[in-house]
Amino acid sequence: MKKRICALVPAAGMSTRMGSPKQLLPFGGKTVLQTVVDTLLDANLDGILVVLGHRADAVRESLAERPVLFHLNPDYRKGMFSSILCGLSVLGKSADAALIALGDQPNVRARVVRKVAAAYRKGDRGIVVPVCRGKRGHPALVDLGRYLSEIRSLTGEDGLKPVMRGHPDDTLEVEVEDDGVLRDIDTPEEYRAELDRLQP
Repeated sequence: MKKRICALVPAAGMSTRMGSPKQLLPFGGKTVLQTVVDTLLDANLDGILVVLGHRADAVRESLAERPVLFHLNPDYRKGMFSSILCGLSVLGKSADAALIALGDQPNVRARVVRKVAAAYRKGDRGIVVPVCRGKRGHPALVDLGRYLSEIRSLTGEDGLKPVMRGHPDDTLEVEVEDDGVLRDIDTPEEYRAELDRLQP
């Protein structure tokens, strides 16, 4: 039976370093978050769950035309780990694995998402991570049957690193040429740099 992979997109943050909600920033005719979600839709996964928090109504409205599920994280002020935990608890009931896609990485390509998903479905590893030029990036995939309980036991102080880096024998690093897996948008400077990359 085909393994079910659902994307988890934490989009609940307050974007304090940016100064305005980065999920809603314009990006080439869409918003940053719309671009991320459309990439995931293009990758033909088994579902997409967007975790809401700050400006939840506006973020939900921005994705209203797209076939995604939403879940509200009441503890979003505690940081991204709380949103990931919130989303994994929902996906644990219906998916074999969660592909964690950051809501501020609009330059990840669908072919990379498909490559990570295919590596999980074809292999036997419980953790799959894209790697570019020796550096690990996102979206990273984790098998929920193997690791959801362990993730729930984490303090969140180091995010998911204790799990994602704690099982080298069960981890597959997938080499990709697209350095979009390494870049996210936290500051106005990074946002401008990503906009510049859109120019032909």
